Amino acid sequence: MSNTERQTLARKLVSFMRDEIPLAQNMDLRLHNCDERQFSMAAPLMPNVNDKGCAFGGSLVSTMTLTGWGLVELELRMRGLDCDVFVGESTVRYLEPVWTDFVSEARLSDGADWATFFETLAARGRARIEVTCQVPGTAEKPAATLSARFVAKRRSPDAV
Repeated sequence: MSNTERQTLARKLVSFMRDEIPLAQNMDLRLHNCDERQFSMAAPLMPNVNDKGCAFGGSLVSTMTLTGWGLVELELRMRGLDCDVFVGESTVRYLEPVWTDFVSEARLSDGADWATFFETLAARGRARIEVTCQVPGTAEKPAATLSARFVAKRRSPDAV
């Protein structure tokens, strides 16, 4: 699939999120970028602000969770696979306040690969994959990180 086709599918996926997940609409999430290695979404500060004037921790973790979910969902959609995707486990770390509009970036964790994920999904009808997400900070370190395991389960046994 070309990068243009990937971008088009990613835009449709973010529209789906905004239509079907009210939180994504309320947070005003937008596609930031995607390529064969990562998926990222942007969020404006104002609908995600806390009482201190920085990004609400719940918005940061929600954005990272949705970005990780989007990474997995996009790969499935690119292959025409109809699956339910959900987060099975996650750990979040807040490392510094976020005072501006922000971006959440998702990519596969070290050691995770799509080939194993899709082989397992084909054989068992479900598979899991480790994803790492981050909100870049002002220095060399990220402002927040999320390590998560996402699970995909085929909706139909006929889907391959």
